[in-house]
Amino acid sequence: MSQIQKLLFVCSHNLQRSITAERLYQGFNGYEVMSAGTEPEARVRVSEELLQWADIVFVMEQKHIEKLRKKFGRSLKGRRLICLGIPDRYGYMSFELIRVLKERLGVYIEVPK
Repeated sequence: MSQIQKLLFVCSHNLQRSITAERLYQGFNGYEVMSAGTEPEARVRVSEELLQWADIVFVMEQKHIEKLRKKFGRSLKGRRLICLGIPDRYGYMSFELIRVLKERLGVYIEVPK
């Protein structure tokens, strides 16, 4: 990969799914990563600045795309939004969550071993 890709992972509270994806890709060659949540009480809230920073925005569920479109409509123009379809039933860094993330992300980007 010749250019660094900036990945933003989004879920509801930024406590389990998106932060696990961020940790999975931290330090992985060819990527810069961040994560955020859509809810007001999220650990890190998604912002216009984060959306503008990202080359690809991966959301865990369709409801996250809908929330982003409602709040940041114009800022999403030209952004690549991908829904991974991962429900909120996994714990932070759980083996099963990591397996599902690698399986779903592998369709779009290189996956860490």
